[in-house]
Amino acid sequence: MTPPLHIVLYQPEIPPNTGNIARLCACTGCQLHLVHPLGFSLDEKQLQRAGLDYWEYLEVKEYPDWQSVRDGLGENRNWYALSTKATTLTWEVEFRVADVLVLGPESRGLPGFIRRQISPIKLAMRSDLPVRSLNLSSACSAVVYEALRQINITK
Repeated sequence: MTPPLHIVLYQPEIPPNTGNIARLCACTGCQLHLVHPLGFSLDEKQLQRAGLDYWEYLEVKEYPDWQSVRDGLGENRNWYALSTKATTLTWEVEFRVADVLVLGPESRGLPGFIRRQISPIKLAMRSDLPVRSLNLSSACSAVVYEALRQINITK
């Protein structure tokens, strides 16, 4: 079965965020891809706890570096970088089945070379306060459900 979306976490640092996103992928049928180095072990208790007993319902693919995930998923799909530095809002995007959503490390976001290779998008946030970003797993969830709404995936 083709996953509705591919979720790529580039060098994630916080185990509960990755666990929550793994659980999101299990619940939505999205494919999870992890790009090393990771800031934790996949055996870490916080990671496993956040993902609950959903780990058996998803396949997690791991890659040693950025180019490996690019080669593995291929160029024949839309790639989106979720970034606070983007100017395009998520609801300005027309998502399609098998698109790729890339999220960066929590402490620094995606590096510029990745944002330049793929389409950067962002979630709308208020501008009257100096808020930087949403939690990584919350942001991922918001974009995944907007994409699923657009491509009309129902379970």
